[in-house]
Amino acid sequence: MKNNRILFALFLIYFVFAILLNSVGTVILQVISNYGVSKSAASVLEGFKDLPIAVVSFLVASFLPRVGYKKAMLIGLAIVTAACVAMPLLPSFATTKALFFCVGVSFALVKVSVYSTLGLIAADRKQHASTMNLLEGFFMVGVLSAYWVFGYFINSHDPQSQSWLHTYWVLAVLCAATFLLILSTPFNESNAALPEGRGIAQDFAAMLKLFFKPLVCVFIITAFLYVLIEQSIGTWLPTFNNEILKLPAAMSVEVTSIFAACLAVGRLSAGVLMRKLNWYPVMNACVLGMGATVLLALPLTHDVVADPSITWATAPLATFLFPLIGLFMAPIYPGINSVMLSSLPKNQHSAMTGLLVIFSALGGTTGSLITGYVFGNFSGHFAFYLTLVPITIVLVMLYFFKKAVDDGGGEFDTTAIISGQH
Repeated sequence: MKNNRILFALFLIYFVFAILLNSVGTVILQVISNYGVSKSAASVLEGFKDLPIAVVSFLVASFLPRVGYKKAMLIGLAIVTAACVAMPLLPSFATTKALFFCVGVSFALVKVSVYSTLGLIAADRKQHASTMNLLEGFFMVGVLSAYWVFGYFINSHDPQSQSWLHTYWVLAVLCAATFLLILSTPFNESNAALPEGRGIAQDFAAMLKLFFKPLVCVFIITAFLYVLIEQSIGTWLPTFNNEILKLPAAMSVEVTSIFAACLAVGRLSAGVLMRKLNWYPVMNACVLGMGATVLLALPLTHDVVADPSITWATAPLATFLFPLIGLFMAPIYPGINSVMLSSLPKNQHSAMTGLLVIFSALGGTTGSLITGYVFGNFSGHFAFYLTLVPITIVLVMLYFFKKAVDDGGGEFDTTAIISGQH
């Protein structure tokens, strides 16, 4: 019963941060109208969110067990509660930048703590994988909710209206309620204790040494490539819908929600399946499904003719087929994360999650930049066909990841990788 209460608290905190993290696009639209900010100036909000996530994860993940996961989550929630309250009380672009800075700092603390806490309460590897998928699936439910929560308060008839700021009262209450739930929930973090007599500098060095383990190195490359693929598609799918499938701008964005919904459904479903199935064949099937979706859907996007009266009923088949790639992508990220963390001692989960967060951020940025460049200088078709390259590499890396896991993270050299022998 105690673990169920902890899980509920973890799911709720992830849901709250999903809304805050994925409101950037909506908020950019509003600050341009409300505060007279240019598009280029408003775009810095993404950086105010992402950079603190990577930097704070790098700096604090190694010694976070000394602070305590529960305490770190409470600090993160207290920060974002105050930031949410400030939004309607001190409406300005500066306050908005401060909000996303606070969200980035807090999410770094929260993600490391949540992932590490899962390792403390999971009974075995299958339960860990199942819970990780459910957690990430619930995160995607939060992403979908963000559009509806903000949409409820936005006044479409008056672009100058600041009614959208009332959303932050709801979010502040939600953050405060989550804070109280975690505060009143007992956490047993004894298994996460770091070695006695080791200082913060040694904690940091130990995190860096983790990266040179073959198991960790293969995992980091796999996670980097997965996030690269997901962000490539997620970021540029609205533009692809608009320019290649000739959908109206509003519909192009709405259709993209199918991709997010597929990620949510895929992860929630995998949360049930991973309790019964071995992770490796599931991951391989998912990667092959991703490649098959690309090869089936993209040929249908050629020679599409613009239709001014297009509706959901008359949209090209590829409009609905390609976003289904999210169903196959969904289990991979939480699945490999779970396998990696389950292969390490519990007191290393925090440091490992720190590395994961850093390289996930780098993978997302890289994917978005590469796809944007190819989309602009070649074609949208080529940009999305190009995802087959990292998809193929992920399939190969999963093989070596399984080898390293089965060997307990033992050493294997590059000649073995090249020759296919171990």
